[in-house]
Amino acid sequence: MATKFDLSSLVKNWQTSHGIYHAGWTGTFQDYLELVKSNPKITRNAFQRMYDMILEAGTEEYIDFKKQVIRYKFFDDAKNNGKDAVFGLDVPLMKLVNVLKSAALGYGTEKRVILLHGPVGSAKSTICRMLKKGLEAYSKTESGALYTFEWVDTDGTLDGLFGKGARVFPTPMNEEPLWLIPEEMRSQVCEELNRGQEGTFRIHIEGELSPPSRYIFKALMDRYGGDYMKVLSHVRVKRMSLSEADRVGIGTFQPK
Repeated sequence: MATKFDLSSLVKNWQTSHGIYHAGWTGTFQDYLELVKSNPKITRNAFQRMYDMILEAGTEEYIDFKKQVIRYKFFDDAKNNGKDAVFGLDVPLMKLVNVLKSAALGYGTEKRVILLHGPVGSAKSTICRMLKKGLEAYSKTESGALYTFEWVDTDGTLDGLFGKGARVFPTPMNEEPLWLIPEEMRSQVCEELNRGQEGTFRIHIEGELSPPSRYIFKALMDRYGGDYMKVLSHVRVKRMSLSEADRVGIGTFQPK
């Protein structure tokens, strides 16, 4: 007699073994501030996330021709049984990770385009594919959590501000919720959020709202006579996952 197939148990075991974290979280802006206070790293920028993701997989050091080389295990692609593993490129990969580290620390590299240059068959596309897959998986874990927000009109009282009949307006650029804090308040908010934090990571609010979000923000400020807290009542923060297929956080184009 065939045994009963338990899909829920299979899914639960898969989520546990892959470190998948609950990605359906939503909350108020104040709820998000509490999350930031308990885990400041959810505010990391793209370079910081990518660098931490690579380090999380571990490293090995060895001497090659009297030079110290760091091998980053992330490029072994162990989570995919080595399908896209890269071999023999430890030194170029070490240089690439150093560029990402520089950008993560804000040394200016973050303002430049990173170009992988090499002959055909030198794993350029493979490296990019691994980074994209890695970021997709990392964003679904607790350590790689990131958040964005959407504008909501729960009571339908905003007279079509989001468009005719629309009650929800997702931010088109998946902006960081902290960007909703006015420039004049940011240093004070950062000081409060960083107070008592351990480690070297510190929260910095650097970035601006997209034009649509800025338009809605200004419209709501006018509507409520400058009452900032009422504006925030129309903000719903949500957990997001990066996805190349859905064009969320990762974009790809083919040259012609």
